[in-house]
Amino acid sequence: KPPIRPFGWVKGGQAVLLSDNWDVWLVPISSGKATNLTVNGRDKGIRYRRRFRLDPKEKGIDLSQPQYFTAYGEWTKKGGLIRLDRGRPPAKTLLWDDALFSRLIKAKNKEVYLYTRETYKDYPDFYVAGPDLKNGRRLTEANPQQKEFLWSSGSILVNYQSAKGDKLQAALFLPANYEKGKTYPTIVYIYEKLSQSFHRYFTPYANGFNKSVYTSRGYAVLMPDIVYKVNDPGMSAVWCVLPAIKAAIATGVVDENRIGLHGHSWGGYQTAFLVTQTDLFKAAVAGAPLTNMISMYSSIYWNTGSANQPIFESSQGRFKGGYWDYLEAYLRNSPVIHAKKVKTPLLILHNDKDGAVDWNQGIEYYNTLRRLQKPVIMLQYKGENHGLRKLPNQKDYTVRMMEFFDHYLKGKPAPMWLKEGIPHLQLKKHLRERTKKLLMKAKKDKEQTRAEKNKDK
Repeated sequence: KPPIRPFGWVKGGQAVLLSDNWDVWLVPISSGKATNLTVNGRDKGIRYRRRFRLDPKEKGIDLSQPQYFTAYGEWTKKGGLIRLDRGRPPAKTLLWDDALFSRLIKAKNKEVYLYTRETYKDYPDFYVAGPDLKNGRRLTEANPQQKEFLWSSGSILVNYQSAKGDKLQAALFLPANYEKGKTYPTIVYIYEKLSQSFHRYFTPYANGFNKSVYTSRGYAVLMPDIVYKVNDPGMSAVWCVLPAIKAAIATGVVDENRIGLHGHSWGGYQTAFLVTQTDLFKAAVAGAPLTNMISMYSSIYWNTGSANQPIFESSQGRFKGGYWDYLEAYLRNSPVIHAKKVKTPLLILHNDKDGAVDWNQGIEYYNTLRRLQKPVIMLQYKGENHGLRKLPNQKDYTVRMMEFFDHYLKGKPAPMWLKEGIPHLQLKKHLRERTKKLLMKAKKDKEQTRAEKNKDK
């Protein structure tokens, strides 16, 4: 593939720096051949992804000055920083480690640099160094409170093959207090490719699913890669996710009888589809899912006012054309068409002001599953869009999701809303009372966590 992703114009306007998703290329505008400045990216499986603009006032990329880029090992997941001197290959590797380096800043008048380094357990603190970035000295400790909480005990890079023969990977994060030889309830979190998050630090928050929150509460978390075949976005998830789970079970960490599934938006669609194709999951949560490819195709993406059709043909949908020419493919990949096969307890989140995936997609799937007497619950937060903005709603959804998985994967008692539902006329009263209980429970949990940490020490 030709280099097409731009880094920017070279100073003087006679050339541009482009990326082919592996290497950095110097491409002249008028005549001459393109030059691969990083040389080994494609051959070594290293992606040079981002250039750092160290001078905020620069007018074009000055190749007479050192240029810094991030480096990422596609299969090793290592991260690094490289430097290109005088615009000539090869680039010099300055940092290369089992970590993620995402920021680089230079002092205005001195050769002093700041960069961040992070892993799944190390917050992205700043380090100070010279232009070679050697012997960086840590400057900050921005998250000391982490010591008071349980955290993931480790991570495993899982290699596997899709059902179609694709070489893929998944990031498997161990639960806090992991003991070798024991198997654990596991949440499979999906979107598209997620193994690149192997070294990413996930700050705990209360807005739906959070990897760090779940590992601190005794869950393993699996984040697999999904690659797509044309005309089969749903089946592609089946072909990639199920082999990933099989490989993760083989590590001895995952309890095959206690696996949950979650995704939001496109991941919500894949979740809604996967539960129609397998009974492997004991519970699933689909956030804002697309469920009917045909009815969604010509509806509106309300956040922009444009039609959804380009999304299906030139973006995530990956269809060759409209449903009138590929009807079988559209039906084959629509969760609602296969609703009769669902056995997995399913929690759907879909809000009435969703401007990305029309609310009716969730309603259509929910009502179909209800008509079929399937185990399904739908949450809807009035006035909310594709994601939750109001803090009380974020907290409420986060806790309900945890209660849902705790019940089906850990055998904890089902709360009233899960067991009996909440009549609409009692909803406001239910939410007020629930808020009070959650605040009391949060205080109790915090005290218990501190006691457990002190005991471990």
